Amino acid sequence: MIFSNKNLLITGGTGSFGNAVLRRFLSSDLKEIRIFSRDEKKQDDMRKRYNSPKLKFYIGDVRDPQSVMNAVRGVDHIYHAAALKQVPSCEFHPLEAVKTNVLGTENVLEAAIQCGVKRVVVLSTDKAVYPINAMGISKAMMEKVAVAKSRGSIQTIINITRYGNVMASRGSVIPLFIDQIRSGKPITITDPGMTRFMMTLDDAVDLVLYAFQHGQPGEIFVQKAPAATIEVLASALTALVGKPTHEVRVIGTRHGEKLYEALLSREEMVAAEDLGGYYRVPPDLRDLNYGKFMDQGEVKISEATDYNSHNTERLDVAGMQALLMKLRFMQATVRGEMVDAEE
Repeated sequence: MIFSNKNLLITGGTGSFGNAVLRRFLSSDLKEIRIFSRDEKKQDDMRKRYNSPKLKFYIGDVRDPQSVMNAVRGVDHIYHAAALKQVPSCEFHPLEAVKTNVLGTENVLEAAIQCGVKRVVVLSTDKAVYPINAMGISKAMMEKVAVAKSRGSIQTIINITRYGNVMASRGSVIPLFIDQIRSGKPITITDPGMTRFMMTLDDAVDLVLYAFQHGQPGEIFVQKAPAATIEVLASALTALVGKPTHEVRVIGTRHGEKLYEALLSREEMVAAEDLGGYYRVPPDLRDLNYGKFMDQGEVKISEATDYNSHNTERLDVAGMQALLMKLRFMQATVRGEMVDAEE
């Protein structure tokens, strides 16, 4: 087992992804799991919830190189999940997104290289492909930083995983829709025809694990995923909770929203290796001596298409319901229980 008797650090570990990793690995033969985050209340809640001597907590911020270094020393592997990821907050405070998502990632990777960490997997998002909002732009820059760091790293293998909408995670639209239904308010939809990739938290953990086990320096991994329109998602949710006629109100596209998201650009699709359930994208290893690439061009890129939520497998209402019912959040909601977003 790759994790046998090893120490794992999860940055942003009190979030939805960190909790999903703990559910998967707390009973494994990992020696220690370190949770690094800013929020002492969430850390205390997590400590009480899991009550495991294997779990160690580090208060700090990825923006602070010294606090990162303190958490990284003695670590074998890192899952870098710390991020500002809410589109509106990043849009209004773009420099804060840069400080956490770009400079914070630099701090984590530099600490990992200096401390001889074996593997780092950096978590990214479909919004980093053809980015139009500050969150996506900061994540795209984060990916560039990770690939650049991987070129000069001998001991530490750095990989990137990109995934779409993680259903029912904190701050996502599914818990919002459920709250609106429960309070008798209309479900607010920006555009019924808008499509999004749909992934569970377990899918996200599977993707990171796959990259961890198979990745070479600088590679990006994407899991193939189905998509659905927001209209289909709303119809599936209202039917599952027994409110099929609940009012849906279209409010118009918000600033920074796309009609559809892409997990791979057309340039990446040209180079991508199809691994069945996953795509692997090798790093761009060109240096500043790239004249031949500029002079000759690449015909294949002009003929390629991106991999996006409009051209992937499209779920209907029944398919969306089946996927929703894989979520602990939805299972509890259908039972009539009041639960928080997926953790």
